[in-house]
Amino acid sequence: MLSSISNLISGQSGINSGQLVADLVAATRQPREATIQQKQQLNSARISALASASSSLNTFADALSGILDGRRFAGDLVSSNGGVATASFIDGQKPQGLPVSLEVKQLAAEQRIISRNFTGPDAAVGTGTLTLTTSTGAFDIIIDATNDSLAGLRDAINTADAGVTAKIVSDNRGTRLVVSGKQGANESFSIAAPGPDPITGAPSPLTDFAYASGSTTGMAKVSDAADSIVMMDGIELVNSSNVIENAIVGVRLNLLSAAPGAAITISGDKPVATTRDLVSEFIDAYNTLKRGLNTATAPGTDSASGGPLAGNRAIRDMTTRLGRMSSAILSTDGPFRTLADIGVRTARDGTLELDSPTFDRAMAADPTAVAQMLDPVTPDANHPGLAGTLDAVRTALQDANSPLTLAKARFAQVNKQLDDLRTKLDDDINRYQANLQQTFSNMDRQLAILRQTQQYVDQQASIWNGSNKN
Repeated sequence: MLSSISNLISGQSGINSGQLVADLVAATRQPREATIQQKQQLNSARISALASASSSLNTFADALSGILDGRRFAGDLVSSNGGVATASFIDGQKPQGLPVSLEVKQLAAEQRIISRNFTGPDAAVGTGTLTLTTSTGAFDIIIDATNDSLAGLRDAINTADAGVTAKIVSDNRGTRLVVSGKQGANESFSIAAPGPDPITGAPSPLTDFAYASGSTTGMAKVSDAADSIVMMDGIELVNSSNVIENAIVGVRLNLLSAAPGAAITISGDKPVATTRDLVSEFIDAYNTLKRGLNTATAPGTDSASGGPLAGNRAIRDMTTRLGRMSSAILSTDGPFRTLADIGVRTARDGTLELDSPTFDRAMAADPTAVAQMLDPVTPDANHPGLAGTLDAVRTALQDANSPLTLAKARFAQVNKQLDDLRTKLDDDINRYQANLQQTFSNMDRQLAILRQTQQYVDQQASIWNGSNKN
């Protein structure tokens, strides 16, 4: 003991105070940091799993929208004469009422007028104000020294944004101005020139660009404004455009040429999917979501840890709501009202399966009723169909006060608390390290004093021993 103290005082102990401080700090920090890190990893896994579950729900909803795409069950649209009219789908709508007989009696047309020949785009046209009158009002077209040319007049008309367009055409005979309106009988227009010079009485040069229906002076008529006229299944339809979207639900007609007296047919060819395909694809998409939820919520065992969301209330709520879809009312009337009525069953693990004999009997009895239950033409509260039922589930789960939303907020709060704990740990360890360094610094000073005292005692002892020898 006395030897150890002597060694310590004499600096022969070999103690490295810097390393000792580092070891003590590490020993203090490690268990607390490991606990925080473990909690952060678990919480991060929960946040990730919850986000994945929420994303999977949206993916399921998007997949269902694709499954219920009406065009897959109508087939591609076909025109018996693509030179007269073609047909295309309108996004977000289900084609209805096909096939139809269509006779294009007249195409919609825009009014078009043309000027006399000029020497070129830079040819002067005169100054003054033309008045352009359209279905939307009167517009002044001002020509002055800065734009006194055929090209300047073209630009002034286009800049007026009056619903007409002007362009210049040239050939071997010269350069002319062409003014065109919009399609439709109500889209005709006129152009009035300024009056004669008040002093000389000479007519304005801009009279070359005047136009009124029936006039023989000024610009010449190329075509009149007109509506399209078609006969659809014997009913006359008049529209201001050659693109018609309100004649057949979910179908856009593009009229290309008039063919009075020659009826064509617009129809859907063989569908690429059947009602069985719809149900099977729905079950597959649902089961993908359900298996993911089962993995995330699997309970732990003696040999394996559970899923990150095992026992989580939000996922239980989500699973419960989704599990009710097979028994949810898709239609309040008709022979079939739920998925279970057409053979969709819930297996022990919560996934869905199709009882083919039950489904086949339902399809044999009333295939239209099955299709209408799954995907109603006009969804409403009494006929939500698959999409409406899932939307209700998704809305409830993503509501601001839903368990899913609250769980996300709770995990985010836990994440912040753990970050705060890590910051506090850093602060605590820094203070602990500073205290240790101060303590060992004080010890070093005390040891220095003791060493000085020891040296003094040793010197006095030597002197005393020398005196005794004499």
